[in-house]
Amino acid sequence: MKYYRSIPRTIFEIFNTILFVGVILICILPVWHVVCASFSDAAWVLSQSGLIWRIKDFTLKGYELVFQNKDIMTGYLNTFIYVVAATSIGMLFTVMAAYALSRRDAIWGNTIMFFITFTMMFNGGMIAYYIIVTKVLNMFDSRWVMILPVCLSAYNMIIVRTAMMGIPESLIESAQLDGAGHFKILFSIVLPLMKATLATVILYYVVAHWNSWFQASIFLRDRTKFPLQLILKEILVTGDVTSTINGGSNANASDYSGDLILFKQTVKYCTIVVSTLPIFIFYPFIQKYFEKGVLIGALKE
Repeated sequence: MKYYRSIPRTIFEIFNTILFVGVILICILPVWHVVCASFSDAAWVLSQSGLIWRIKDFTLKGYELVFQNKDIMTGYLNTFIYVVAATSIGMLFTVMAAYALSRRDAIWGNTIMFFITFTMMFNGGMIAYYIIVTKVLNMFDSRWVMILPVCLSAYNMIIVRTAMMGIPESLIESAQLDGAGHFKILFSIVLPLMKATLATVILYYVVAHWNSWFQASIFLRDRTKFPLQLILKEILVTGDVTSTINGGSNANASDYSGDLILFKQTVKYCTIVVSTLPIFIFYPFIQKYFEKGVLIGALKE
């Protein structure tokens, strides 16, 4: 028996396809523009006023200028430290809090969840946050300010908690009858059953910490502690590319002053590519878990 689509259904699918192709192009074209511009001749890039579709006179001069910047390399190292530390600590706190609050016999579980959810909608404001971090926690101009205050997300914790609540209670009760404690149940039974959700939450944390610059702009003053995104912000917003020569050494910068003027726009494109490349490399490894993980963590039967 053949299956025939109705005319309205066919029209909907055509419209839906056109819509999503348009969305894909809107997302891809800016990235393609930046990549092409970063590898193209600087003089030709400056003469273009619209979207750059192709690479003209392939060159790596812009990347050479970028990698001569000590700030960028230091920012790279700092960002990796912040991302790895904050994600690791955040995942530990997230799964432990989610497990405790997912238990039906948790004391004051609903009350605690109310206050956690409340913080997602209301907070004390920037002034109160600044006072707590600087006066109470004493983390001003410390690397820990990029790790501990922002390591746990209430939204991510709720996703993990919802996924844990979907695990059959009988499985946990059986483990308890066999003498397993809560830590054994969590790390040996619960977590292996929700790899998709954990991979999704890890992606959320990694992207959030990798793109973080506002926290650093408020609490960090030592440039040796700046993350990569704060360095990128300085280059893109202020337009200052003189620091792209050996970390801003005036003696060396003067030797390349002509290159800096010519490659000013290209250096910005190259910096964007350099700063986003690790995320493009990281994402495909957990893409297969993403859709499943979000679905599991969003629904509770």
